Amino acid sequence: MEGEYLKRGFFQKGRLTWGKLHTGYQTTRRRDLPTGLFSLIPKKSHTSPLRITAGRGYSECVRHLICRGANPNTLAGGRGALHDSCEGRHTECTQLLLSRGADPNLQSEDGQAPLHLCTTKETLECAKLLLGYGALVSLPCHYTRATPLHVASVRGLEEHVALYLSLGADPCARNREGETPLNAACAACDSPHQYARYLRVAEMLLKAGGDARMPGKKGHGPLHNASSNCHLKLVQMLLDHGASVNVTNSAGYTPLDCALQVCTDYPDEDLHHLVQTLLNHGAAPPNVKMWRCCAASPLAFEILLNSYDRIPAGDFWVEAVPPEVREEHLAFYESVQQVANQPRRLQHLARCAVRKLYNGQCHRAIPDLGLPATLTAYLLLFPEGIIH
Repeated sequence: MEGEYLKRGFFQKGRLTWGKLHTGYQTTRRRDLPTGLFSLIPKKSHTSPLRITAGRGYSECVRHLICRGANPNTLAGGRGALHDSCEGRHTECTQLLLSRGADPNLQSEDGQAPLHLCTTKETLECAKLLLGYGALVSLPCHYTRATPLHVASVRGLEEHVALYLSLGADPCARNREGETPLNAACAACDSPHQYARYLRVAEMLLKAGGDARMPGKKGHGPLHNASSNCHLKLVQMLLDHGASVNVTNSAGYTPLDCALQVCTDYPDEDLHHLVQTLLNHGAAPPNVKMWRCCAASPLAFEILLNSYDRIPAGDFWVEAVPPEVREEHLAFYESVQQVANQPRRLQHLARCAVRKLYNGQCHRAIPDLGLPATLTAYLLLFPEGIIH
């Protein structure tokens, strides 16, 4: 009996299984079986000839397969051929598939339309083709609820963002986690060499109606994200568009807290200018526990200390300063310890009074007072290298 099954392409080992290729399924060899015998468990196909050719840019093969009856809207392995051609940046294949009836809004098993897969600057022409054939510019992903504008913003794709906004994409659309495209862009800009393009993306979103005050996941707003990434120009832009400098996220952190927490992550950036900008826009001095985060950055630490009318006693921050940094800025750190729990100079108290008077308008009001440049700099917390 066993020999008969072998002749017919079966193998019996407790149960029967096909040893041939069936539509939509393929069998795999098992190493523990004799040569010529196949696995007992069929494996579902995860692709199709049309997907393979479209994903590799073989336009003539795509044309041949469609002429032979291949359906461009078949989801093989959870995706259509159009998804692959767009992800692979193959404009000619994308054009061919669309002209032969491919649905530009076909969603894959994970809920993405082809437009969601236009994730590099080279996919701009594919995105234009999709939109020209009726792709919905604000179609959300079925699961994440992210729109193509979210995808382009988080990737810093300036031309894609401009294209989508020109066609009416909603700059305030929120994904499943409550993130807007603006918040996504501010969070993604975590490398200084990417600052310029993300700044331009944020500018376009704000001009189109993006809300600089709209919080995202766990109350973390665009200003929190920009501060965490030490992006001074982006922080300034958000503040100019009404971002609240003292709003707290669900963990109780303000944008200034977020900036202080990354002092050691951006040693080559002008973090002290970021701290200074937030304070001059009305940021409240943080809990003294935050001093440990920036104590190893003398300029930022000095600016922060001068926002208090007195320095409380305690050297809890000292151990956060590396010995080599303390040695290099010894005069500054000794001055901090000398004035701790001591009355500050009258000049400093007058500075605190003026700053309290103008509160969140220090950056604008103090320069308009017509004071000498050195006094203006003093009021705006420019560092001097020592604490008096």
